[in-house]
Amino acid sequence: MKNKIVVALGGNALGKNPDEQVQLVKHTAKPIVDLIAEGHEVIIVHGNGPQVGMINLAMSTASQSEFKTPEMPFPECGAMSQGYIGYHLQNGIREELLNRGMSIPVATVITQVIVDKNDPAFTTPTKPIGAFYSKEEAEEMISEKGYNMIEDAGRGYRRVVASPLPIDVAEKETVKTLVENGHVVITVGGGGIPVYRDGNALVGIPAVIDKDFASAKIAELLNADYLIILTAVEKVAINFGKPEEKWLSSLSAEEAERYIAEGHFAQGSMLPKVQAALKFLKSKPGRKALITSLEKSKEGIEGTTGTLFVNN
Repeated sequence: MKNKIVVALGGNALGKNPDEQVQLVKHTAKPIVDLIAEGHEVIIVHGNGPQVGMINLAMSTASQSEFKTPEMPFPECGAMSQGYIGYHLQNGIREELLNRGMSIPVATVITQVIVDKNDPAFTTPTKPIGAFYSKEEAEEMISEKGYNMIEDAGRGYRRVVASPLPIDVAEKETVKTLVENGHVVITVGGGGIPVYRDGNALVGIPAVIDKDFASAKIAELLNADYLIILTAVEKVAINFGKPEEKWLSSLSAEEAERYIAEGHFAQGSMLPKVQAALKFLKSKPGRKALITSLEKSKEGIEGTTGTLFVNN
């Protein structure tokens, strides 16, 4: 059966630098093309945490050099990361398609995701980005640039930005048209460039939208059949890392909500993935969400592995 599938790639599918990423996406492309070869329409979303932090740091460092390069606002750094990652992904997927004798267009859409500028997330920034700094360096950045800085797990201080919820995707009609005309589309990279509406203008705002929530939103807007969230593990577990650890083949909405309330899923790790899967599942009857590893995505669609979220 042909499905419209949104695939959300985890950080393990991308590299930490350009050379590593070029090689890694060749591996990443194979299971994606497996799905395309089965006849499915595939839309791809990816994270950008290390990449946007690297770009932001490079531009910030350059602004303090003798050349006085202008400081680059964070939304523009996000746009750069979408282009840079999309460039590698679309070439890797295109090459794998051609290696299998499939001539299918692949395109990256630089995508703006609309948020509410009054989202409570802006009052309590929590998303760490970029490099680690000493306490003295952090205090200087707070004083000079007004950044929010936090101590991060004993490793130093990092800048934190807000992580608002996505409410719409500005380029959804463009993405929809490309998909309907047989293109493989890479969109809402890194959760999308966060913007808010100001009359007819879309205004960028320093933030990082969780890519799993953005994936659920674009999947909902495109009326996808499946949302596949790919991560480092094959299935979701409760009591993870404990003697009573249990791996789950399926989860109802009711069970997922209960396990979230009981604190089974780690913030910044499995929790947003489960929440995003649940959000997509509940947006319309008949939709399915799957969490599994990149290598097992095809088997997950076939129902032989992964954690499938099903309506009660």
